Amino acid sequence: MTTPVLHDVLVLGGGNAGLSLAGRLRRDGCRDVAVVEPSPVHRYRPLLSYVAGGTATLDDLTRPQDDVVPDGVRRYADRVVAVDPERSLVHLAGGETLGYADLAVCPGSEVDWDAVPGAAEAVRTPHAATSYVPDLAPRTWDMLSALTSGTAVFAISDRHVPCAPVGLKPLFLAADHWRRTGVLDAIRVELAVASPRLVDDPRAEPALRAAARRYGVRVRTSTTLESVDAAGRTARLRGPHGTDDVAYDALYLAPPHRAPAWIAESGLATPGSDGFVAVDPGTLQHVAYPRVWGLGDAAAAEAMPSGGALRRQVPVVARNVQARRTGRSMQRYDGYSVAPVTTGRDALLLAEFDRERRPDPGFPVVDLARPRRSLLLFDRYLQPEIYWRRLLQGKVS
Repeated sequence: MTTPVLHDVLVLGGGNAGLSLAGRLRRDGCRDVAVVEPSPVHRYRPLLSYVAGGTATLDDLTRPQDDVVPDGVRRYADRVVAVDPERSLVHLAGGETLGYADLAVCPGSEVDWDAVPGAAEAVRTPHAATSYVPDLAPRTWDMLSALTSGTAVFAISDRHVPCAPVGLKPLFLAADHWRRTGVLDAIRVELAVASPRLVDDPRAEPALRAAARRYGVRVRTSTTLESVDAAGRTARLRGPHGTDDVAYDALYLAPPHRAPAWIAESGLATPGSDGFVAVDPGTLQHVAYPRVWGLGDAAAAEAMPSGGALRRQVPVVARNVQARRTGRSMQRYDGYSVAPVTTGRDALLLAEFDRERRPDPGFPVVDLARPRRSLLLFDRYLQPEIYWRRLLQGKVS
């Protein structure tokens, strides 16, 4: 057995959660922070929905991983295969073993193609795609923009989907395109949302419903995509009144997600966490291992996973790591999350809410749940720059 390389804080995952936390810890004075992230590139994933809607490219959201790792943070370009929380060890695919004083587990989640029979086969055809897989996001716009008649089905799961309401962005961007090009009346648009509502912010729901009516979208809530017949181009939808087989010419998926298998295999999940890191939803500390923390898409934090949620999760974990060591009281995460959703090609709203589905506006003096052009410009152009220049460097308040 190799001698472990020890680190004060070890972060598993170099996405938004991992790098923002690593940067914040360094800014707070932690001198030894390391990140394990195998991918050579870093992607600003919120722009994928714009790629799928024809208003961004993959180049717009991609940077070399080593260029965005915070200063003073060591990166292991390797893959985690197991965690031994009893011995405070992490095993990497290349054979190296790392030790830690505190461990932050935030590797993100992955599409669970097995959850929807036929979905994986469908996205290998020209008639189905998703913005939740980077390589498929450009194909989504190719598919939607080429449609001039027929049926388009948009299916949005509620099973651990990162920022699920953002799946509405490609729908409304495509519908606006179809309207502008004069083909909207020839396209039947079906929207199946597994949740009982389009978004968990009651202030934003009316505007999204109004946008759906404006484009003639048939909205089915509490409706899941049960299976796909890729060869026959048929989507089986299960709703409150049974199943319905809908033939499609274009199928967009916001598919169910799952956590990496090594989380459950390492004992970091519980029967109630569905394979995700079992944390106290307030402190984000693991329920059984005090030196383990979970945040981001892989944590069972009883809140909708989103990049915006990390603005509150990252400071909580960073402060609580120190609180655990000094015996101070811990801060708590209130379940805040946010979903930026376009209502067309010229307006966007912010749905902000906590884990109790209560509105939680970040700027109470301005109604950000009302669609605005300024919000669209901020979300598409300014927010990515803030992400690259500030958030990934730990400048998260």
